[in-house]
Amino acid sequence: MSIEYIKAKKLISQYIPNNSWFDINYNMNIYKGCCHGCIYCDSRSECYQIEDFDRVRAKEKAVEAIGKELKGKRKKGVIGTGAMSDPYNPFEKEYELTREALKEITRYNFGVSIATKSPLITRDIDILKEISRRSPVLIKITVTTFDDDLCKRIEPNVAPSSERFKAIKQLSDSGIYTGILLMPILPFINDSEDNIRNIVREAHNSGAKFIFAYGMGLTLRGNQRAYYYEQLSRLFQRENLVRKYIHTYGDRYECESSNGKKLWKTFTEECNKYGIIYKMKDIIKDYRKNYEEEQLSLF
Repeated sequence: MSIEYIKAKKLISQYIPNNSWFDINYNMNIYKGCCHGCIYCDSRSECYQIEDFDRVRAKEKAVEAIGKELKGKRKKGVIGTGAMSDPYNPFEKEYELTREALKEITRYNFGVSIATKSPLITRDIDILKEISRRSPVLIKITVTTFDDDLCKRIEPNVAPSSERFKAIKQLSDSGIYTGILLMPILPFINDSEDNIRNIVREAHNSGAKFIFAYGMGLTLRGNQRAYYYEQLSRLFQRENLVRKYIHTYGDRYECESSNGKKLWKTFTEECNKYGIIYKMKDIIKDYRKNYEEEQLSLF
């Protein structure tokens, strides 16, 4: 399996101060496109201008470029990856571009925040532990449904939820700060209290430090909406979900579950029950805590 390389001017963004999204200071994307096939992915939206989204490509000489860019950064901080393309796609097992990038992050004493759906991340526990000795490390594993069968329908080309929970446990047991992105919640599909309860309980059993849920619904726009409805017609034909969506939400961007308030109440009660944090400000404070204390002690 060979990958296509594309040219890229920069691999790492400019410094972002006081970022409300997990307090990430830089964004990094080694790959372009994603082959997970998730039916709801917002990265399909035309505003991101990613042509042939399902085909994964790699940035040319990515690792070398990342090393040079990090060396020239005046401010240290946390480098986020995984927002637009999963850094642990199937090509990563052979090419190890993400692993090599993590070595550069270690070399120049930056922190890292990774979002993924792949258990392949456990391969790099050794490097993540090395980074965490000096800088913050935050791992976010996306889980949308506890049901593996449903998972394979809505996220067909990625490991089932049960395998992701195993990865969370392995990371947590290794001392890596790990939690869950519980998003999106798909109205009429995974918006049940049982699903929420099961995910929170299994998160606790797996040692997850946090669960972040951005509301109890999903967002739809442009060609992302068209693709989503196309998949609903194919996968949930008997349930006639497209008609339900059009009737309930029209062309609204935010599509919150009709059970949204009840689901959120269940979610917060279950998190409190198991001692799992879920507010963004608390997650940021918690994963940066030891690093900030260490930095203060130096002065």
